[in-house]
Amino acid sequence: MEWVNYHHLFYFWLVAREGSLGRASAGLRLAQSTVSKQIHQFEDVLGHKLFSKSGRQLVLTESGRVVFHYADEIFGLGREMLDTLRDRPDGKPLRITVGIADVVPKLVAERVLASALALPEPVRLVCREDSSDRLLADLALHGLDVILTDAPANPNVKVRAFNHLLGESEIGFFGHPGLASTYRRKFPASLAGAPMLMPTDDTVLRRSLDQWFDSVGVRPNVVGEFEDSALLMVFGMRGVGVFPASMVVTKEVQEQYKVKLIGKAANVRERLYAVTVERRIKHPAVVAICDTARSVVFGSSAVRS
Repeated sequence: MEWVNYHHLFYFWLVAREGSLGRASAGLRLAQSTVSKQIHQFEDVLGHKLFSKSGRQLVLTESGRVVFHYADEIFGLGREMLDTLRDRPDGKPLRITVGIADVVPKLVAERVLASALALPEPVRLVCREDSSDRLLADLALHGLDVILTDAPANPNVKVRAFNHLLGESEIGFFGHPGLASTYRRKFPASLAGAPMLMPTDDTVLRRSLDQWFDSVGVRPNVVGEFEDSALLMVFGMRGVGVFPASMVVTKEVQEQYKVKLIGKAANVRERLYAVTVERRIKHPAVVAICDTARSVVFGSSAVRS
């Protein structure tokens, strides 16, 4: 009886979905030559060419489209099997692996994720932090159950993913009590020339804040840029500069970092999305996270997907 080499089938399926040998190899963390060799071996076993070249692009042949259709069903059933087993852990803790985009505020992530640990059954929470694109690659390989991020999945990354908007928050400016008392007067004009700690310029929040500063005719003195919001707030706690933060965690920011609210950036919003490979979320811990975010963390600002 002949058997399918499922490693070869998976490599083929991922390359077909990504539309690029390079992107698939990066997601697999393998050399392109290794993946290419495995696919050629798969073609030899099947006796059919699965890809043809159109310029620099790989295009599925007619046989390739047939194999891809079956592969999509096979790996889809595999996902359903894992979902079923995770929902019935047979006495073991329910495991949930969450990817957290490095731009997501840690205090917001903690409040959202705490609901998973509050479930009546034992839960093992595994958190991984990285860029959104790299987390999407792990999601495609079923290494993650959900991603928390500040923006919808990049449509240029060919990963079948669904975006679930959990809510949005106003943005406030905070500072060490000495700075707060200085810059609270005549806000926002007072921020002209003020020492400012900002997220890096490749983030949604930074672009929104830059537009807001332009709209109010204010140019602060940016003294630091950070990918990690927690590190940004530590510098803020030290009085290095004023910093922006989500208003849904105002109490936590003020208590943990010993800072005061200076004012709000009118019309600037920070959003939180859950990204999954399924349109209808089934994992009970992911359901709890999404429901808590919408009803408790973001409240009336939440938007149902």
